[in-house]
Amino acid sequence: QVQLVESGGGLVQAGGSLRLSCAASGRILRINAMGWYRQAPGKQRELVARIISGTRTNYADSVKGRFTISRDNAKNTVYLQMNSLKPEDTAIYYCNADSLSLLGNPLDSWGQGTQVTVSS
Repeated sequence: QVQLVESGGGLVQAGGSLRLSCAASGRILRINAMGWYRQAPGKQRELVARIISGTRTNYADSVKGRFTISRDNAKNTVYLQMNSLKPEDTAIYYCNADSLSLLGNPLDSWGQGTQVTVSS
């Protein structure tokens, strides 16, 4: 019912920057919140950043001061600006959306993921 498409991943050197984008589409009523999660090899998937109603945000301690999440509600798109990247940021980054269907049912959707690799 909802599709999430991530883009912007790639290979960068430590200290560099990337901006991830996630566009939501489909037969939904609205999106309540969107966020970014990541999963590195041998590790559990973790929350990176989340934004609710276009203003309130939540960040993992490991990325505070370096990453910034933003949202364009008109486009149903969320962005993650990543600065001062570190090798430990290397992971697959997944977009997540908390939304309501056209019938008002809650939906929890995930994108396919985009690879971010940071070399030392």
